[in-house]
Amino acid sequence: MATLLASILPAACSTSAPALLLRAFPRLRLRRPLASPPRMSSSSATSPSPANAAGGEKPTAAPFGSWRSPITADVVSGASKRLGDFALAGDGRLLWIEGRPEEKGRMVIVKEDDKPVDVIPQEFAARTLAQEYGGGAFAVQDNVVVFSNYKDQRLYKQPIGTGSLPVPLTPDYGAPDVSYADGVFDPHFSRYITVMEDRRTSSLNPTTTIVSINLSNGDVHEPKVLISGNDFYASPRIDPTRKRMAWIEWGHPNMPWDKSELWVGNFSESGDLTERVCVAGNNPMLVESPAEPKWSPKGELFFVTDRGSGFWNIYKWVEHTNEVVPMYTLDAEFTRPLWVFGINSYDFLGKSNHIVFTYRRLGRSYLGVLDCDSGSVSLLDIPFSDLSNVVTGNDYFYIEGASGSIPLSIAKVTLDENKTEVINFSIVWSSSPDVMQFRSFFSTPEFIEFPTSSPGQKAYAYFYPPLNPMFQGLPDEKPPLLVKTHGGPTAETRGVLDLSVQYWTSRGWAFLDVNYGGSTGYGREYRERLLKKWGIVDVDDCCSCARFLVENGKVDEQRLCITGRSAGGYTTLASLAFRDTFKAGASLYGIGDITLLRAETHKFESHYMDNLVGNESAYYERSPINFVNKFTCPVILFQGLDDKVGPDYKPHILS
Repeated sequence: MATLLASILPAACSTSAPALLLRAFPRLRLRRPLASPPRMSSSSATSPSPANAAGGEKPTAAPFGSWRSPITADVVSGASKRLGDFALAGDGRLLWIEGRPEEKGRMVIVKEDDKPVDVIPQEFAARTLAQEYGGGAFAVQDNVVVFSNYKDQRLYKQPIGTGSLPVPLTPDYGAPDVSYADGVFDPHFSRYITVMEDRRTSSLNPTTTIVSINLSNGDVHEPKVLISGNDFYASPRIDPTRKRMAWIEWGHPNMPWDKSELWVGNFSESGDLTERVCVAGNNPMLVESPAEPKWSPKGELFFVTDRGSGFWNIYKWVEHTNEVVPMYTLDAEFTRPLWVFGINSYDFLGKSNHIVFTYRRLGRSYLGVLDCDSGSVSLLDIPFSDLSNVVTGNDYFYIEGASGSIPLSIAKVTLDENKTEVINFSIVWSSSPDVMQFRSFFSTPEFIEFPTSSPGQKAYAYFYPPLNPMFQGLPDEKPPLLVKTHGGPTAETRGVLDLSVQYWTSRGWAFLDVNYGGSTGYGREYRERLLKKWGIVDVDDCCSCARFLVENGKVDEQRLCITGRSAGGYTTLASLAFRDTFKAGASLYGIGDITLLRAETHKFESHYMDNLVGNESAYYERSPINFVNKFTCPVILFQGLDDKVGPDYKPHILS
């Protein structure tokens, strides 16, 4: 698995992937010697161009895993920009945050124009460290943006397009120990309301509050605390029609997707919160995790929760009866777990009572418009099969999406006057605008359902068969398989274009991306399969899916490999230590000692392990570091020196 250097340390990977693999792990031999690649002109001696590859030449038969590909390590590492939050400015143009590899990952606020324009100066970066994972790093009102600056974590205000420099709104505490996220402008008072995380007293147990920050003059003011007392807060959202605010809060030992509460409070004339009421989440007989509160243009409160069915659906609060009523019910997920701030899975179209929404069902995203007055739903057809955040104008919206052949992008979608059909679709931003030159090498993901080790139970994955127009496999050979275990573990892998996957498939490897039990996107019952069983259910499902492919003649049983990052790295190590399914593995900043992880992790996840693991004996028995003698195949480990989430457990002991 040393070829994973190709996606981690591309500058070091001048050698071909198969050669690296064989050099690092000589026992993991290809079943046949490497075949000579097709004869190529001197101009393409290093790697064939897609144009030549699609030129109609008969593919050369060669062992799986030995194929030459133009999707090199350099291409993979430099292909994609990251996408952060996005929002609409007062003129209806889009603002977004993009992370640029060529600027060492700097997160830049950009505005849509004939040619996109950077909003913030070169010495600034829009990124918050709140709750470690950040999100919700900026907000915009008219032509003014407020953002969290990465270096000092202070909030800054800047007019757009005037040439003015950002001015600080929050105090300089001498170190980046106070972070802000998920902020909104308050239309009733001249202020900015945001979640604040204060690590000055303790970095492992910071204080989280919702605060207001004065915008009325140019002076820096100490933030004023509006809400405090619980462990965590998110999504402060202000009613545009009345002086009141909704927000989400939760406390240990829960994660926000386990159990949370939705509250509403009225503002006094001085701007303090009074007359608070819990709208959802406080019924001890009803387990739910409300999220994404939003006020309609009429001043009605909508939100997403998973009460009853176990699926996150859209609901409305009927204030005069204090009831919660469903707006659209479906065995599908209308939001995602709150790992980061700023999730925006639905939004109101302008001043109308129409909601543009997205949801996930059986490995695919869907897009629709809900008429909140009539209750009618119109599903919309666009090229994306995977959808995330959405922001809206009057008769148009911008949506984040991708597919198996389209990289992560933002598209502008215009609707007809009835708001029921798409009349225009155009991509305004792409994470990887140059990747389509490799289109003929893209392996399309196949959504598969497979039996788990529990009788009658199913789990899900995406299977990518090997594909390269220059090569075909040998008739008596099955391809090697690389199984990927996603991080989280409360997360979902998605079947979208990813060059780090295509790197492998274009070289003759099959690739399997598993949504093991405990993954999101399939409802609460599926998500809770992992409670007290992390290191068991995820491991069993990855092994079961690999065996399922073997039994169906898709892959070579003797060449099954596994890899994962963070929590997926833990599943990788546990699979190698406690099962004999795989022949090699690579852990990327994975967890070898879950006891140490519990002791050293940050506040947000400080009780997460107890929910996933259970008692003390389980912590010991499921930590691969305690059973290094059970590793019987090659494994390579990578660990980042700046990683504050996964502990640096000296991975050399597993070498």
